Amino acid sequence: MVGVLAGAVQAKELTFGYIAPGPDTWYRRTVEGFEWACQQLGIKTIVLNSQYDASLEVANIDSLISQEVDGMGIFSFNPQGAVVAAQRAERAGIPLVTVDNVGQVLETDHTIVAAIDFDWRAMGVNYAEYMAEHYPGKKVAVIAGLLDHRPVQIIHEAMFQRMEELGQNEVVVVRSGEYNPAVAVNQVQDLVQSGLEFDIIWVMNEDMAAAVIRYLEGQGLLDDYVVIAQNGSPAGIELIKAGKLEYTISSSPGWEGAIAALVLYQHVIGDSAEVNQSILLPITPVTRDNIDNKKEVIPWEVDPVWVELTKEYFPELGRYLP
Repeated sequence: MVGVLAGAVQAKELTFGYIAPGPDTWYRRTVEGFEWACQQLGIKTIVLNSQYDASLEVANIDSLISQEVDGMGIFSFNPQGAVVAAQRAERAGIPLVTVDNVGQVLETDHTIVAAIDFDWRAMGVNYAEYMAEHYPGKKVAVIAGLLDHRPVQIIHEAMFQRMEELGQNEVVVVRSGEYNPAVAVNQVQDLVQSGLEFDIIWVMNEDMAAAVIRYLEGQGLLDDYVVIAQNGSPAGIELIKAGKLEYTISSSPGWEGAIAALVLYQHVIGDSAEVNQSILLPITPVTRDNIDNKKEVIPWEVDPVWVELTKEYFPELGRYLP
C-alpha cells in the first residue's frame, strides 16, 4: 500500500516551504541544505525569511499555508513561532518539520513530522569537560548568541552544571553577542577594559569568534586569552588551522537543513507514518588533529560528503540520494 501511495504522490509535482529566522550565516546554510536536498528530489521550494520579526514570522507561516505547500519546515528564532507553525500547519493538514527547536514542539499536544536538531546538551557537557581537562582553574567569560534562543539556553545549562560538578572552572560573566560580530566585539572590549579577570572567552559562534580574535590581535592581547567557539564553520576551521581558535564543535547547519527536507519527503510520499520524531545529528569536537577530515568536521556548504554521511547515519533517508 505504501508503494502505491508513494508512486501516486511522486507523480504530482511537490512544493516544500521553508521559513528561516534571519540573515545569520547559520540560518542561510540551513536554507541551502534544505534547497539542495529538494533539488535532488525534484521538489520546488518557497523560502521566506522572518528577519527576527515575530509578526513577520506568523505572516510567513500563513503565506505558505495559503500557497498550499505539500510540506513545510521552520527554523524559528523564538519557541512560540514553532508552536504557532505546528498549530496552523496541523489545522491545514500540512506536514511540518522544525529545525533547531530543541524538541519544544514535541512537548506540546501538536503533531509534527519531526524535530531536527543537534545534541546541544552533549555539546555543553563536552565544553565543560574540555576546559576542566586542559585549562583547570581558569575563569570563563561567555559571549552568547541570543539569550532567549533555546539552543543557547540548553548549552549554557549543561555546560554550567557540568562545570560546577567538575569544580575546575568558573563562569565569571555571560554577555549576549546577539549573533552579531560587532556586538560580540563590543562586549569583549568592555570586559577587557573593565579589568574583570578571565582567561577563556567562550563564544557561541565562529563569526563572532573571528571578530573577537581580530580585536584581541589588534590590541596585542590574543596570547592573553584562550578562545573557544561553537559550529565548525569555514571561518572556524581556518582559525583552528592558524592556531588562533583553540577548540570548537562541528555541527553543520547545511546538512541539518538537508536532513529536514529528506525527513519531510519521506513522510509526504508515504514511506513513513512516524510522527513527533526527535532526530539528532552527530556532533564532533574539532582540533588541529582532525581539521581536514570532512566526515568529522562536516562542511557547512553543500558537499558530496553529505550523501555519504546521510547513507551512514540515516540509511533510510540516504536511499533517496544518488
